[in-house]
Amino acid sequence: MRPVPSAAALLVGIAACCSSFAQNYPSKPVRVIVPFAAGGGLDIVLRPLLQKMSESMHQQFVIDVRAGANGIIGTEIGAKAPADGYTLIGATTGSITINPSVYPKLPFDVNRDLVAVSNVGATSFVMVVHPSLNVQNVREFIALAKKHPGELTYGSPGIGGTNHLAAEYFLQQTGTTMVHVPYKGSQPLIADLIGGHVIMGFDSMMATMPQVRAGRLRAMGVAAARRSPVAPEVPTLAEAGGPALVIGSWYGLLAPAGTPREIIAKLNAEITKALAIPELRERYQSTGLEPIGNSSEQFAVEIRDDTARWGKVARTANVRAE
Repeated sequence: MRPVPSAAALLVGIAACCSSFAQNYPSKPVRVIVPFAAGGGLDIVLRPLLQKMSESMHQQFVIDVRAGANGIIGTEIGAKAPADGYTLIGATTGSITINPSVYPKLPFDVNRDLVAVSNVGATSFVMVVHPSLNVQNVREFIALAKKHPGELTYGSPGIGGTNHLAAEYFLQQTGTTMVHVPYKGSQPLIADLIGGHVIMGFDSMMATMPQVRAGRLRAMGVAAARRSPVAPEVPTLAEAGGPALVIGSWYGLLAPAGTPREIIAKLNAEITKALAIPELRERYQSTGLEPIGNSSEQFAVEIRDDTARWGKVARTANVRAE
């Protein structure tokens, strides 16, 4: 009769198995779900990073675009995938920390079904207006909005997204009211801002600064603690006479809950290594993205704090999406 292995022996065996699995990982291509349209901010940020990881880890990291429902469709697919390290989920502020507050019922739970891998980078939002608007700074814009309560318009790429909540946060902090005009994406929003069909909007530096430099939009202020080295000519909102807001969007990677910690650690180390490559850092920074590459634990704390912050904004503004 064979002796029954002790609990300690079983644990040692499991640990050895997991360690061997992590050492051989990845042994096949890794799918990275992007829950937004191709060519959007998350797609632009992840592609060069994943290329570096493919080269370093000798396996392809392949983007699988599953857009729809403000990131919910793709995130659900990723959350319900096998937790073996071969499915990762691209994530943003909106899809992970805002959606839980604005959608009554999500088909996944961020805390239960997903695990943080790393925050790849973050970009500040810029408040932009049409060049013809007769205000010189944020202070004058606030005065104009107070003079015409509920008459001016602001646009966003959709109800309940980061851009929408950013504008609502600005209105809450300045005691002003404006009419929200939602669009189906950032590109149509920018197009209507350029056309003068909406007065104001908040969007990333990547989306706004090319239009600002071309003279099609005017940057009123960057929602950051200090000016961006990419656009040092643009004052912060506080410098321009507005509230001292820090608003932006981060872009990161998550994995299905239950993915072995050794694999999460290996992916995190590879992301950190890739973000240390001067070529990649310069590429990101030239667009206004600040590379981060923090630990899984640090990213999890950021997600928790962001969720609480944007939940308060959404509740105060009564922002709900169906």
